[in-house]
Amino acid sequence: MKLPSRKTLLGNALSLIAIAWIYGGDFYDAVRARSADVSAFIALPSLERPAVVLVVATLATLALLVGLFQGKEEGFKGYRLLPIVLVGALFVDLVLSESRTPLTSTDMASMAIQRFHQSVQERTSALEVPDDPRMLQPMLEELGRPPYLVRGETLNSYALQVRKDCDGPVREAPGVRPGTLMYCVAPERLGAWITLVGLPAEVRFGSPAIVSVGGEARFLLARPIPPDEAEPGTAFRDSQASPSSPSVDVDAGTSRAGP
Repeated sequence: MKLPSRKTLLGNALSLIAIAWIYGGDFYDAVRARSADVSAFIALPSLERPAVVLVVATLATLALLVGLFQGKEEGFKGYRLLPIVLVGALFVDLVLSESRTPLTSTDMASMAIQRFHQSVQERTSALEVPDDPRMLQPMLEELGRPPYLVRGETLNSYALQVRKDCDGPVREAPGVRPGTLMYCVAPERLGAWITLVGLPAEVRFGSPAIVSVGGEARFLLARPIPPDEAEPGTAFRDSQASPSSPSVDVDAGTSRAGP
């Protein structure tokens, strides 16, 4: 009895591990996204595609085992199936990836915060920021759909919650639905911190929470701009900072201390 070479066995083993890791993970994500309170997916992941790959890989594995038990030699076609399944599945993924957005839910959430901040800033006077929900609500229509799923269902639109007499951005919002922009207005309307309810960047499934990166809430600050003042800073890192505090730079909506 002559078994296949070590190289052939190693190739099949690595192919099986890769398929289990990639498509087993995709299958788990697709199942979990259908039941989790909040999922960091822009659209519902396909359940059928990874399931088909896993079924075909299982059949290819059975063919491999049959060949081994029967003592098939190197030329047995069953020894080639797992690598073919892996390469074919990856090729299909490559073709389909052209129609997918490369942005994550956190990226798109940050863009929504920035777009809403820009709209608010355009309607801010030299003395105060707007705080009337009737003025702020129409701005949500420009944002599209929130990049999160709720028990497998997409959210049709963003929501808005206005809070007043704040001394910093909202960092916890229990019971608030994902896709809700938290507009927290400082006393005398001297500024307004904008955050969004979704998920932390490090989490794909969980309960609704303020969008954050590395434990830092992702927020922007709208504030009055005197006519003779240049473009304002867009965020404060310290939640206790007042609207008159020095501004800092922001990269894609994440607060970072300036020099």
